[in-house]
Amino acid sequence: MLTKRQSEILDTARTEGTIRIGQLADDMHVSLETIRRDIRPLVDEGKLVKLHGAVSLAPSAVEAPFERRLRELATEKRLIARHLAAKINDGDSVMMDTGTTTSILARELLAKSSLTIVTNSSDVARTLATVNGNRVYMAGGELHGDNGAAFGPSAIEFISNFTVRFAIISIAAISAEHGMMDYQLAEAEFARMVLSRGQQSIVISDHTKFSRTALVKVCDFGEFDTLITDKSPPEAVAAVLEGSSTLCEVVGT
Repeated sequence: MLTKRQSEILDTARTEGTIRIGQLADDMHVSLETIRRDIRPLVDEGKLVKLHGAVSLAPSAVEAPFERRLRELATEKRLIARHLAAKINDGDSVMMDTGTTTSILARELLAKSSLTIVTNSSDVARTLATVNGNRVYMAGGELHGDNGAAFGPSAIEFISNFTVRFAIISIAAISAEHGMMDYQLAEAEFARMVLSRGQQSIVISDHTKFSRTALVKVCDFGEFDTLITDKSPPEAVAAVLEGSSTLCEVVGT
C-alpha cells in the first residue's frame, strides 16, 4: 500500500514526466534520504524509472488520455493553480468542474485544510477526500470519457443545492465573439451551473485556449468574476474583457 508521500510522488511524475529528486525533497519539505527511501519501492515495483538524479514514470505505467493531458503545459497550469490556491484559505468552500487545470489545482490544495469541496470530477474527489479534515461532495450521474467525471441532470441538480465561496471551471476555448466555450453540451451545462453557485466565480485557462473555438457556449464575458491565465489575451479578447465586468489576472512565466 502506498504512503501519502509516495502517492504524491507518482502524481508529480504523471504531471511532470521527469522530475529531479532534489526538487521532490524541496517540494515535500523532507530530506533527500527520505525521498530516496520513498522512491526505492516504487522503482522496484516498476512504477518509476530511476534516472541520474531524477525519476520518471515507467513506460509500462500506461497513461489514459486525461493523464497525458495533465502533462501538457504542466508548468503553465501549475502557475495558474498556485496563483488561485493562494486565494483559498483553510476552511473555504470550493466547487470545481473536471479538467486538467482543476485537477492540478486540487493537488495544490493539498496544502490547505478543512476545505469543503463540491465537484463532478472523480480525480479531484480522490485527491482531496479523507485528507486534512476536508469534506468532499461528489456529484452523481453517468461517468463520461477518460476523465471519470459525472454529468447529466442528476449531477446538475446535485450541485444546485450548494452555495460556495469559490466556483471554478476550466474551459476548452475562449472566443472574443462567443465567450467561454466547451466541446460537449453536458460539460457546458454543468460548468454554467458551477459558475452560478459561487460568491466568486472564476474561469482558469492556459493561453492556448485563446486560439480555439468550440461547439457549445458556456457563458459570456461579464457573467463571471475573474479569468486567470498564464499569458495576456490577444487584442480582440482583451478588448471584450475591458468592456465587461470580468477581471483578467495574468500569471507570468
